[in-house]
Amino acid sequence: MLLTRATEYALLSLEIIKNAKHPIGVEFIANELNIPKSFLAKILQNLAKSDILISRKGAKGGFILNKPINEITLFSIVVAAESKHPTVFDCSQYSETCPNGAIGMCPISPFIAKFQSKVNSFLKDMNLGDIFER
Repeated sequence: MLLTRATEYALLSLEIIKNAKHPIGVEFIANELNIPKSFLAKILQNLAKSDILISRKGAKGGFILNKPINEITLFSIVVAAESKHPTVFDCSQYSETCPNGAIGMCPISPFIAKFQSKVNSFLKDMNLGDIFER
């Protein structure tokens, strides 16, 4: 599956964080969105490891954006939130377990590769500014 709740929660959290004047804690965001705190914490830590967010510790700690929204691509958010590159089919990455054999042997592999390329391009061309600026 291309996108899961992890990406949804990441985007919803980034909306809250981008509007904040100071670092926002996981607990506040989880309560605002009514989502599990532990799952959200993992997602936000992944966004911080990917340099999308900055994590500040301490009493006034929390998360803030690391760069302007127009510099944060949807592709980078998906990769960070999902902890893997997006794929449109299970075999998009040409898994060795494919029952149709080696790369290129599958009759639909050219279509899959082209489709995956278009999805990747779309995700790389779209940024948070495109999503949140109305």
